[in-house]
Order: sequence, then C-alpha cells, then structure tokens
Amino acid sequence: MQDLPWGETVENRTLEDFARLGKTEIEVFRWAAQNGHLDIGEAAHDLALDVEEVQQAAASLGARHLLRHLPGDAANEPLVPVAPESAAAIMFTTAEAELRGRLARIDELKGDFDVLGSLYAETQRSRRRHTPIQEVHGLESATELLENAVSACQVEVLTCERGRDLSPGRMEQANERDLALARRGIQIRTLYQHSARHETVTQDYVSHLASSGGEVRTLPELFGRLVVVDRKVAFIPRADEHEGVVVVQDLSTVSYLCAVFEHSWVQATPLNPGHFGTPVIRTEAAQAIVRLLTEGMKDEMIARRLGMSLRTCRKHIADVMESFRAESRFQLGYLIRARLGDPKRAKSGTIDAVVAAALSSDNPE
Repeated sequence: MQDLPWGETVENRTLEDFARLGKTEIEVFRWAAQNGHLDIGEAAHDLALDVEEVQQAAASLGARHLLRHLPGDAANEPLVPVAPESAAAIMFTTAEAELRGRLARIDELKGDFDVLGSLYAETQRSRRRHTPIQEVHGLESATELLENAVSACQVEVLTCERGRDLSPGRMEQANERDLALARRGIQIRTLYQHSARHETVTQDYVSHLASSGGEVRTLPELFGRLVVVDRKVAFIPRADEHEGVVVVQDLSTVSYLCAVFEHSWVQATPLNPGHFGTPVIRTEAAQAIVRLLTEGMKDEMIARRLGMSLRTCRKHIADVMESFRAESRFQLGYLIRARLGDPKRAKSGTIDAVVAAALSSDNPE
C-alpha cells in the first residue's frame, strides 16, 4: 500500500485508474519544481486556487510518484518534486513487468492453439474424405479432387456433359488422362449433346478414344453435368457457382445418379469415328426443337438449351416446316396437332413420332 499526501492511500491501482493530468495538476507541479517543494497554502495563493484544489492536485501527483516526502520527514512536512523520468520508472516498472509476463503467457497459449490448429486441419481433411456430400468452391480445388479420383479409378468412369468445351491446356491434359485410363482397361463412357458432334475437338477426342475402347454417345438434351468414378463417388455442379462442384459419396445417391445415366445411355445414339452426323441425329434434333417450341420457348432459349447455334436451330425449324409443308409456325403447330389427333395415325401417339414420320416421308400430307 502506498502512502499519499494527507492520509490518502492507493492500493492495487492499475494504469486504467489514472486519468490524464489536468491543467491544475500541471500548474501545481510547475510551482513545486520552481520552488523546490510544495507548500499548499503558498501554492494556492500564488496560483489563485482553493486550498482544496491544490490538495487534490498534490494527491494525484503523489500517486504518480511526482511528489514525495523526504526520507525521515513527517507526513505533514512539505512535499518535494521528483524528476518525471524517475517517477515514470517507478510507476511503470511493475506494469511493464506484468505486460512482459502477459506477452510471454500469450506466446505460450498461441503455441497450444497452433498445435490444435494442426489437429483441426488434419481432422477436416479426414472428414472431407468421409463426408457423404461435400461442397467444393473454385475451379482449382474442384479440378484437383476430380483428377485425384479419376487417377485412382479401378473400373469405370461415366461422364455426362455438353461437349469438350475446355481451354487448350486443360483439353490436352484431359485427353491424355482419358487415353491413359482406357489403355489401363478402365471403361470410359461419355454422353454429349448432339451439337458436340460438329465440334472438331470432340471429333478428335472420339477418334483417339475409340481406338482404346472408350464409348461416346449423344442426345439432343442431357439431364445435367455428371462424372461418376467406380460407382463410388460422383461429381455434380453446384447450383449457384459455375466453377464449383458437389462431391457425392453417399452410395444410394451415387447409385441413383448411375441409374439416371444408364437410362439416358440406352436412348443415346453412338458417336463413332467418321460418322459424326447421321439422319437419326437430324431427326432427334428436330424432335427436341419441336417439343420445346410446343412449350412456348423462344428460338434463342432452345438453341442455348440444346447447345447449338441460333442459326442451326432455325435451320432445323425450317426443315421441319418444309417437311410438313407449313408456311408458318402457326400452321406447323396446327398440322402437328391434327396428325396427333388423326385416328389413322394413332400409333404415332407422340410429337416425336409425328415429326419423325414427317421427316422420313418424301411427300407428307
């Protein structure tokens, strides 16, 4: 406990207990420094202050070690000023020692957190390996996971995508990877949209892949992007991020996705080297376009959905109109509805059948 002037004491005070020095305290200290001691009455007279104000200022200065009694003096003897540097050393030594102790303790605790951080990172990596469904953000992370899964493949890789719309560097890397898998005996089956048949990169890929046993088929429309490895892990796109993926390792979900793939695979048309365009493809593309037209879609939306240019889409529409001898789209719709409702053509039953019959007929009615 520290004795202060006039019987006041300060016990266990911290730096937060001290406010900044006020004008009165500064003036009182200046008076004491000029006179070599502090006489309360004289200082009050000279500074035009109340005695009580000078006493309070002296108490504050004493708490800061800026005023003290001389050794052996009685408590009521005049106070003498202390050099601020000496007072600061006395006042802050304990606080600085405590601060250094706290910093050392912080460093010790940080070491504990660093250890826990390493453990947490390892558990998260392990958790990601065993989490049934995991969202992955960003192209780089998604590509790395996919490449690792495909590299470890033992049996088959199933892929469903619009086409090989990759950058040149990624295209070359993907081609080399798939060909290496095929040479290892891995079964590769890929579904593309019909529009991919007209892409040179797809044609080159199919030519190389077919020689190694890989298979490619196409459909007018696909159910979505998908990669399945060994029927154990599936990669599907995130709904809200173009470059992210969702990694699915739940066996029931993966099995369902494989069933969807197989259903589409059975209906798809084989894409063989040298046979990229066939009458079947022309018919299926026309059927898909007509179906979407009957749903009220605009040409631009149809072209985007089927992965073809707007010009190609409109060329198919023109071919269908010519096959039906329709002079307008309104008339085309009327003729299609008429054929669907004609009892003589009841076996047709669907728009697809009606369109296929019209395209295959040299003289449609």
